[in-house]
Amino acid sequence: MNDKDDQRILQQDYRGKQVRLPPPKTMGDALSQLLARRGYAQIQTAAGCEAAWRAAVGEKLAAHTRPGNVKRGVLEVLVRNSSVLQELAFVKAKAIKHLKQSLPEQQIRDVRFRVGTLD
Repeated sequence: MNDKDDQRILQQDYRGKQVRLPPPKTMGDALSQLLARRGYAQIQTAAGCEAAWRAAVGEKLAAHTRPGNVKRGVLEVLVRNSSVLQELAFVKAKAIKHLKQSLPEQQIRDVRFRVGTLD
């Protein structure tokens, strides 16, 4: 064997041991994964739902309610008492229509009310 053969063998061996690294992620992809993993997206969504809910039912009723999560297109709303729940039943269709326009990404198709204590 000569020097050229030795050098060629060493280069082939070196290429075989190289570790291929994937290309770096874009900043937008990394940030969206972090937000999803930490649950910050849900917090932002809840804040947006709260503002849309207030606009949909008005300040008077919104003061006695707290919108919760959207699960499978159904917004869960916690209501202070049954009389407020009864009032909300009258404006439910109008509220759903407003929420569909205000929050199209949530794909809200219904609202479910539940009586409970508000903090």
